[in-house]
Amino acid sequence: MAGPLTGLRMVEMAGLGPGPFCAMLFADLGADVIAIDRPGVEGDHSGVTGRGKRRLSLDLRQSGPRAAALALIAQADWLVEGFRPGVMERLGLGPAECQALNPRLVYGRITGWGQSGPLSSAAGHDINYIALSGALHAIGRPGAAPPPPLNYIGDYGGGAMLLAVGLLAALHEARQSGQGQVIDAAMTDGAALLSSLFYGLHAAGSWSGGRGGNLLDGGAHFYDSYICADGKFVAIGAIEPKFFRRLCALCGLDESFAAQQMERAQWPSMKLRLADVFRTRTRDEWCALLEGSDACFAPVLDWDEAPAHPHNRARGSFVTLGAVVQPAPAPRFSRTPAAQPRAGSSIDLAAALDGWGATLPAQKMS
Repeated sequence: MAGPLTGLRMVEMAGLGPGPFCAMLFADLGADVIAIDRPGVEGDHSGVTGRGKRRLSLDLRQSGPRAAALALIAQADWLVEGFRPGVMERLGLGPAECQALNPRLVYGRITGWGQSGPLSSAAGHDINYIALSGALHAIGRPGAAPPPPLNYIGDYGGGAMLLAVGLLAALHEARQSGQGQVIDAAMTDGAALLSSLFYGLHAAGSWSGGRGGNLLDGGAHFYDSYICADGKFVAIGAIEPKFFRRLCALCGLDESFAAQQMERAQWPSMKLRLADVFRTRTRDEWCALLEGSDACFAPVLDWDEAPAHPHNRARGSFVTLGAVVQPAPAPRFSRTPAAQPRAGSSIDLAAALDGWGATLPAQKMS
């Protein structure tokens, strides 16, 4: 094992989406993660987000397996669960029961709506949570419905990543106080937090309520993607005037065009002009001309192309585990780098208990 979290332990209650991804981040960085699956249900653990974990199948509705789970939790630094509010309490595995055995335990809860509020018990998915936060409204083209932005904003950015911050912050505090606490990570809260910049710009009057008319939402000609002669796309992010001037110079556009960059009334016509320019060459031809310059340019790569790009290859941004090409652990640490990820594996109860020095109560051993 290697990584800055080596020596720390996490129990993950297997589920879908943000919980498994958050636990994968901790496993990548060296934590010993045991994921408890329901019998016959693997959650996300058979895929990329199951890497580095050991899986244990327990029917937590039964007293013996529940006692085994509690024995492991008593030795853990963190517990992560993503059920609806009240489910863990009904299983006898709520924060009160777990922290009675392990007062320093940090108990992480990840849900869409949060542990409280009128929607807390309602079903939902990523698109619903980011819709309520205001984030979804801001994404898309003018006059069109907001498109689903995959699961980046709710499940992963506003969910798993914010849960990870909470887990690490609470562990730091527990080492000083000797007391754990419960982390209530709601994707609605996290998606709203990710929108902080835009709420600020909106309050200042510099961000409209519509879609596709602002600096970073596709309204600006210098911050958008464009189709090329071969049907592939390039991404342009030349916000600062000096970078936009460089883009214009390399694309054969004159200084008078570059000088109008921030004249909003000109944005629609300037976007059409740039679109015409980018349609004159293939994506690879634009890469040969612009990539690596200060034009703030990048090709739009697909899932197969991204791992093969020279920059990603040089940094080792992707790894192959089994036959699956997947993102490498991140971020990078200078003294305690993460190890090469390993595939997840199943473990039996005896090995799990012995590995963590956990024992069942005498009456549960039979």
